[in-house]
Formats: sequence, structure tokens, C-alpha cells
Amino acid sequence: MSIITLTTDFGTKDHFVGAVKGAIYSELPDAKIVDITHEVSPFSITETAYILKNSYKSFPKGTIHIVGVDSELSDDNKHIAIELDGHFFVCPDNGLISMIASEIQPSKIVEINIHDRVESSFPVLDVFVQVACFIARGGNLTVIGKEISELKKIVEIQPKTNQQQNQITGGIIYIDNYGNVITNISKKMFKDIGKGRGFIVHARKHFFTKIFNKYNEVVSNESYSNQQYEGHKLAIFNSAGYLEIAIYRSNLDTVGGASTLLGLGYRDGIIIDFIDDIKPDFTHLT
Repeated sequence: MSIITLTTDFGTKDHFVGAVKGAIYSELPDAKIVDITHEVSPFSITETAYILKNSYKSFPKGTIHIVGVDSELSDDNKHIAIELDGHFFVCPDNGLISMIASEIQPSKIVEINIHDRVESSFPVLDVFVQVACFIARGGNLTVIGKEISELKKIVEIQPKTNQQQNQITGGIIYIDNYGNVITNISKKMFKDIGKGRGFIVHARKHFFTKIFNKYNEVVSNESYSNQQYEGHKLAIFNSAGYLEIAIYRSNLDTVGGASTLLGLGYRDGIIIDFIDDIKPDFTHLT
């Protein structure tokens, strides 16, 4: 039996998630359902793409991913089912997949056409569940949709370099549960452009000249306790390989996070200057 994952902006207070799971179990009593998240900011395609792009590959091939963010059917927001990288996605055609599949082309895309048989004001429950369960039983995508070749594309903010190749200009694309802010500047881009030079990372009025591999590397002396470093700002390349500005042991209810303490928000600019006569301070970076 295939795994079916759920990624939505429904939250957990209301009945929506429970209803979707119940509908899946009614169709497939032995289904394996995994919640990726239900806490996406309402209608945020960018957040959804970041979360899915960094989670779907951890699941086995053949997993079916139901995506319930900005899913209301309209002429500009069709419903699609996609086979991509050995996985299946049942989702709206709102640009989400173009952000996930920027480097991998889908094997097959169909525009779901079962709506004339289903009266629904809750498409994730009434349409996406039926499609996902059909795929889980081994059904062919072309039975539930018309094959298409194009997806709606969203061009998200991309990091840029200047002509002198000594500066990267990027932006914040995601804020996590700890208030850490994630940029679109990858570790690979940093290394390719930096070429071992010293650097300064600018984030509003804050700057960083060291990038860590792990959060606890900010604790420079073993004789100090972790608590003494709570609230310290740091830059790190996170597990997804992107530059992140964080607060050590951040907690939005107590010490705060980078988003609140440093005043950083979605789409704010991040600049890295590479300077030849500054000694590099990224000995922690591997």
C-alpha cells in the first residue's frame, strides 16, 4: 500500500484534517497516512514549495502527496496530478510544482477531470482524496485526467551576483517554527562565488563574518553553559543547504527568534560581500 502524505494550511483546530483522513480510510482502510504539515501560512505557495521540496525525497518512491494549499478550483487554478521523480502529487496548478520541479521535469501531468461527477466545495476532501486513492490502487493518471504538457510557473526571487562576482544578493524565502529565517542562497552558490575569500553577510543592520555547520558551534568555550549563549545570533547553512539566520536556542515565546529579534521578514534582502583582504572566518564550514 502506498504512503499518502498531507500538506495543508488547514491548521489542526478545525475538522478539515480529520475529515480528509477519514475519507482516505473509508476508501483504503489499510492506508498509511503521514502529516507533513498543516501549519503552512494561509495560501502561501512559497512556504508549501520549500517544505515539500525538502521533505518529499525522504519518502519512498511511489508515495502520493496531497497538497491542500490554495486549492479552490477556478479557471486560473486547475487541479492536477503529477508523476515527478518517482512520486505522485495531487494538487492545484498554482505554480507550486514549478518551484519544486525547477531541476527535475515531471514524467506525466494530467488535468483532473472528475469534477463533473463530484459536487464539492471542499476539493481536497472530495476530489484529491479520490484521485490519491485511485493512484494508490495502481490506477493510471490518464484515466482521471487529460494529459497536459505545461504547468503554471512562478518565478520566485532568485539570488543574483554582480558583474565583479564579489557580491551575492538574495532574500528570505521562509521563516520556520523557531523564528529562524531561511534565505535562497545555497551553500553551493556561496562556495562557487566566494572561492575561499573572506565575507560579510548583511541582514538589515546586522552582519555576520562566520557561518556555522551546527547551531551549538556558537558555544565557543566548553566551560560556558548553553544557557549563557541563548539569544546569540548566528548564520548557518541548514540541513537543506541554504543560508539561515538564526538565534541560538530560539523560542518565540521566551528569547525570541531571528524574525522578531532581528526584524527580518519574508522577502527581506540578504547581501553577502566577498572581500579579498578580509581573512576568511569559516573554519567550521565543510
